[in-house]
Amino acid sequence: MSEVDLVVAGAGGGLAGALRAAELGARVLVVEANEHYLRGNNTSMSTAMIPGAGSRWQRAAGIEDSPEKFLGDIAAKTHGDFAKPVAEALAGMSAELVEWLGDHVGLPIELPTDFDYPGHSAQRVHSIPGRHGARLLRHLADAVAREPLIDTLVPARVTAARRTGEGLLVTVSYPDGRAEEISTGALLLATNGYGANRDLVTEHLPEIAGAEYHGSEYSTGDALRIGANFGAASSYLDAYQGHAGLSAEARTLVTWTIVMHGGFVVAADGRRFGDESTGYSEYAAILAGQPGASGWLIYDERIHGATMAFGDYVDVVNSGAVRHGDSVQELANTIGVPATALAAELVEASAVARGDEQRDRFGRTRFEQPLTAPLYAVRILPALFHTQGGLLVDADARVLDANSDPIPGLYASGGAAVGISGHGAAGYLAGNGLLPALGLAYLAATHSVAEIPSSER
Repeated sequence: MSEVDLVVAGAGGGLAGALRAAELGARVLVVEANEHYLRGNNTSMSTAMIPGAGSRWQRAAGIEDSPEKFLGDIAAKTHGDFAKPVAEALAGMSAELVEWLGDHVGLPIELPTDFDYPGHSAQRVHSIPGRHGARLLRHLADAVAREPLIDTLVPARVTAARRTGEGLLVTVSYPDGRAEEISTGALLLATNGYGANRDLVTEHLPEIAGAEYHGSEYSTGDALRIGANFGAASSYLDAYQGHAGLSAEARTLVTWTIVMHGGFVVAADGRRFGDESTGYSEYAAILAGQPGASGWLIYDERIHGATMAFGDYVDVVNSGAVRHGDSVQELANTIGVPATALAAELVEASAVARGDEQRDRFGRTRFEQPLTAPLYAVRILPALFHTQGGLLVDADARVLDANSDPIPGLYASGGAAVGISGHGAAGYLAGNGLLPALGLAYLAATHSVAEIPSSER
């Protein structure tokens, strides 16, 4: 008999897998390399947005949605090129996932309806108060600490794994150089992607390789290396989530909700250079192509007040990174851009907001309301948040080999696995990073426990 039923490598979204496996009666070991993971991994750095198509919160709000509708949005955003079996599985269980997170884990799930995210045809992106990943991760970690069937090793790292006659032997390495092998029935690779590996980023993501990486330093591609030793296949390695809204001063992500409420971005010359509403992921590469690879996010007091619901934005405000101006001229002088250019952009955006024009010169069709003084600005940089491609998995999160056959006992989730965002950055929909992180971990745990012989349960 194995020492544990499931080893989870990574204490981000993988904690959902640990909790699900324990709920089903399995013995679980979580191995996490970063002793500061509660503030230092990609789950903690997220805005805690989780799509759930057809949830009870949607029904209570009178929002009609379905997995089929969600899949249609994924297909539209990726132009039909995405990992369909994975997307179908995640869309199909997304409502179950958010309800399980609320009912079993105890997350205070809510459904924000004060704005619409690009590409989602229904308000389906659930979150928690404060809308911050660190709070979500704290809830998961607290639930793990209460679960007697789950043990944790922190800091420690899964560095290798090999098959034995009865299961897997997983090598766990410690910072002091020690290592041990632990026998397990299954291994879930939840180590995120390869965003911290500059060589892999340069190879697979050249368009964003020069941007700042805003993610965990431990996301170095461990899953790709471990999976390769089993003959695992990988897919969509050129996919990533970028973010055009990294505060240059606070080094915190400024929520793109500012744009969805009617804000816009200008370059150093005070002029806009694209349709910001297409999405913050793909706009990162567009921003990276501007002189100085930076810009100014322009908005007003109404948007400022609405955005204070986000913990990340509160951090930006508290850092002193937000600039103000009681007039266009004053704000332009403060941030050092030509006032005439900035004024012209406000005029064009206001015309679309009022309905005087159907679209602006970049094709943007919606500005919630005209911006009015006092005006606000935050200097932003493009960032690579996390990669979206990885080990090829099936609908149960089982890692597949080159023949698309499942590798017994090996699972992957989140950035360690193939995502549902297609190629590049343009296929990313808000929440489609956390959904595979939490959802594939949940599916992996469910399947791995079902594989345990009944005599060992």
